[in-house]
Amino acid sequence: MTATPLAGLRVLEFSHTVMGPTAGLLFAELGADVIKVELAPDGDRTRRLGGFGAGFFAGFNRDKRSLAVDLKSPEGQAVLHRLVPDADIVLENFGPGTMEKLNCGYEHLAPLNDRLIFLALKGYLAGPYEHRPALDEVVQFQSGLAWMTGPPGQPLRAGASVIDIMGAMFGVIAVQAALRERDVTGKGQRVSSSLFESAVFLMSTHMAGMAATGLEMRPMPARRGAWAIYEVFQTAGEGQLFIGVTSDQQWDRFVEEFGLQELAKDPRLVTNVTRLDERDWLIPAIQEVLAKLPQKEVEARCERCNVSWAPVAQPADLFEDPHLLATKGLVDVFVSRFGGGDGGTYAGLPALPIEFGADRERPGLIRQPPRIGEHSAEILAEAGFSTDEISGLTERGIIVNAP
Repeated sequence: MTATPLAGLRVLEFSHTVMGPTAGLLFAELGADVIKVELAPDGDRTRRLGGFGAGFFAGFNRDKRSLAVDLKSPEGQAVLHRLVPDADIVLENFGPGTMEKLNCGYEHLAPLNDRLIFLALKGYLAGPYEHRPALDEVVQFQSGLAWMTGPPGQPLRAGASVIDIMGAMFGVIAVQAALRERDVTGKGQRVSSSLFESAVFLMSTHMAGMAATGLEMRPMPARRGAWAIYEVFQTAGEGQLFIGVTSDQQWDRFVEEFGLQELAKDPRLVTNVTRLDERDWLIPAIQEVLAKLPQKEVEARCERCNVSWAPVAQPADLFEDPHLLATKGLVDVFVSRFGGGDGGTYAGLPALPIEFGADRERPGLIRQPPRIGEHSAEILAEAGFSTDEISGLTERGIIVNAP
């Protein structure tokens, strides 16, 4: 087994922001030839985002080739249609109806290739909401995820685009299933995944918990905990550490390691169930002890007694994380303000979090994020366009052909 099991597949990606580019990245880093179809002349608008979105393009568009086409013109649409017979997958995450307006919807492309699998990444699956525009943040509020994340009365979105990314993953799973079915039937099909239903899926355990207990769910900061010691603790200085003691055996090791003999002898603390009832005074008692110890010492002791622990990290800490550096968990990606081109820098960004084979091989970087239209001429030549055709399309502005 290699780390590029999808080699030989060709994907046409129509996408922007996070959901579609993430799906394309998954295919690309697993070996598929992913052609990022950008709207000429300006390309993916994600290249020009600022603030929270400034890293979107570099983060999710490596390992792809860029074809920039004026899809609003009939001639540009005809160019795209000539690529479809050799494609295995088309994926898109444009707003409802956009692909259809560009004559690139499933009903337009499927007749050109009956083996084509068309992945529509949308805000909602079929139903009353399907024509609404949606965003990751919108569905976090709509599904109850934001309500569960923030303190009571202060709903809060998660600190990353978790629904965009998860929706993309479900979409890739659907495509893989459709590919398996195509092996049997020889036919492609349309498949879809969505933001809202992905967010709702995350609510499964909360909904099941309500059904099982008859109790309303509380937001996570005010939840009824399952474990007595499952907390962020302050150590000496500025350090903070999360510690989770999730079994009675771990409790015995924990109190011994930290010299908490009085707690070890307390009959109220014999089991996790009884310890849960004592949290009001137990957590402050443990905090008092840990606050006197340097963070590195607390980390070493938690490691020795084999309980779950983690420093409270920030994103910047990941660039130097020893585990990631030792395991090819970061790949050197060229990051620039407008995606591709000059004026950027190389940064270690997360590799796909999967391994293959006995050697535990990780998928790696194949190519850097592309410039707008960087591969236009190359892709069209592969599809049988002549040099004169490519030159004419470039001169008329139907394609952008970056040098």
